[in-house]
Amino acid sequence: MQTIHTELETLLKKDKRLVADGKLMKNKVIEFALKLDKDLLKLLQSNKSIKTHFFQEVDSVLVFDKVRFQDFVNLKEFLADSYTKYKSKIGLEADGDYLSKSKDVVLVWPYKDCLLEGGQTKAERENRSEIFWNETLAPEHYDRLLSPKAFTNFKKYDSKGEQDLKGKIDFGKENLIIKGNNLLALHSLKERFEGQVKLIYIDPPYNTKSDEFGYNDTFNHSAWLTFMKNRLETAKQFLKTDGVIFINIGDEEVHYLKVLSDDIFGRENFINTVARVAKTASNKGTWFAPSIDFILCYAKDKTKLPEFYDEVDESLYKKMETEGKRKGEKYRDDVALYQSSLDPLRGCNNQRYFIEAPDGTLLLPPGNIFPTKKKDGAHIEPKTREDKVWRWAFESYFKKKDLLVFKETKNSPLLDENGKQAKYNIYTKSYLTDRQEDGTKPRNYFDQFINRKGADYIKKLDIEFNYSKPVELIEHLINIVQTSKDDYILDFFAGSSTTAEAVLRVNEKDDGKRKFILCEQLDYFDTVSVPRIQKIIGKENFISCELAKDNAQYIDKIEKAKKTEELKKTWAEMQKEGFISHRIKETEVFSDEGEIKWKDLSIEEQKQILIRTLDLNHLYINYSEIEDERYKKAMDDESKKLNRQFYSKK
Repeated sequence: MQTIHTELETLLKKDKRLVADGKLMKNKVIEFALKLDKDLLKLLQSNKSIKTHFFQEVDSVLVFDKVRFQDFVNLKEFLADSYTKYKSKIGLEADGDYLSKSKDVVLVWPYKDCLLEGGQTKAERENRSEIFWNETLAPEHYDRLLSPKAFTNFKKYDSKGEQDLKGKIDFGKENLIIKGNNLLALHSLKERFEGQVKLIYIDPPYNTKSDEFGYNDTFNHSAWLTFMKNRLETAKQFLKTDGVIFINIGDEEVHYLKVLSDDIFGRENFINTVARVAKTASNKGTWFAPSIDFILCYAKDKTKLPEFYDEVDESLYKKMETEGKRKGEKYRDDVALYQSSLDPLRGCNNQRYFIEAPDGTLLLPPGNIFPTKKKDGAHIEPKTREDKVWRWAFESYFKKKDLLVFKETKNSPLLDENGKQAKYNIYTKSYLTDRQEDGTKPRNYFDQFINRKGADYIKKLDIEFNYSKPVELIEHLINIVQTSKDDYILDFFAGSSTTAEAVLRVNEKDDGKRKFILCEQLDYFDTVSVPRIQKIIGKENFISCELAKDNAQYIDKIEKAKKTEELKKTWAEMQKEGFISHRIKETEVFSDEGEIKWKDLSIEEQKQILIRTLDLNHLYINYSEIEDERYKKAMDDESKKLNRQFYSKK
């Protein structure tokens, strides 16, 4: 005898639109139901038991109970391994096909149409798949989840410690660090800072299968992609038109993250992938010792983003001009005019020509063809890659020939007009003041910001943290982007607050008023993130606060519990005051009376079940509900006042 589950599944499989690789796509089923798809409704009515279950006759009119149908399809027992409207394969999609014939591709993976629902506590990570809300299928849940949240536990700090929060606070002029789920914090901050952030730097979990990483660094691949997609889509909304984002990531996910980021920010807004030496002495790993990670860089609008400039390394300019108009200026003359790496056949048509040396001989890069006329500046177009070229076009040579330096050498790579080895090599003179005025392009390879620097520095601050990036790395990024003195810098994986210190350092050097905005959801917020800023805040100050907890308060209690009696007490509180999920009726852990089978479960299993019963849409209190009587204890008058000031843009 068929159950209602198998009967419905068999019926739905008759609609080919709902099937992929022989399996029903659960989210597609619900999507069609919510749209009241005519063909689906006819199919459901064709089966007597299904019709009785999901249709009701009202005044001789047959009414489809789409809410009941949706809840039924969402049950764990029904299609437990079904697909979303995206297949279970990860790949590139164009016009419905994985193999794209066009240049525009979209990364697809299971749950791409979903939103990660909740947090990542230890109990949740064990034996539990990530829970998703489908963006198109549960708008009432989705909207509530991302509604602006209330803040609580406001504190203001300066170098002397905690200070009173007096008078009206202009949160737009404050350094901020917020504790709580970073996706939900972003959607709250967006109300105030959308379109105002110049630079975002994030160092998200690398998905390395490490047991130590607090952000659940063992996501399955699909869940990790969804996790990042949700946050990057929101982060994009913070950027100014000329804003830029840097994403620090390991080689485990960099290639998928690149395609995902192309989809979100646009391939046309990709700037570069920077390789960073992270370790120099590692002998771990398989086949290769891992030593580098990567920084993906995207603009909000590449056409509006100014060029990046790096500081000139003054130590390279060791010589001093002793005569002429530039007497007393520092310069360098160690860069040769001929570089063998230049490809003569790539836009170098006017870069093979004679240069007259001090003794009257004519010099030319290596090659097989020579200018017809034997005179200074005579040129010829290279025919093959063997016909090497100078760095300058001959037009530039005539304008800047006074900057050439001829050095005698027995190992010159150059030829004279007769094809014999020359006795000179030619170098270009570069003045420090000119380079400082023109600037220099930053390299896309960083070897000066290894992890050891960050680890050693944070140890000196007497703070325990294993994954701190060097503050100089983020300081460098802030500088090359040429941020203005009043720009916002955002980091929603704050960790040990390295980004905050980088902002403070840059401000100290140019008397700037840049502000950092940080988010961190893990417990070290109070032992690492905030204390570090306190130690280095200097002349500035900052405000910390946290998302006001609703169901999240029970997760804290569940995590800390060591005995079943404590969990039973928390369960009683949850039933009385908490928001319980519609997914809790799981027969293997609940009795017929709806009570948990405590004796059949270990303490860890009990914790998992209690967290699973919570509706994670209600982790935090919505700002729109701060006047609700049920939140009277959580939201005192002072907190309400500060919330109104935060969400007021005046």
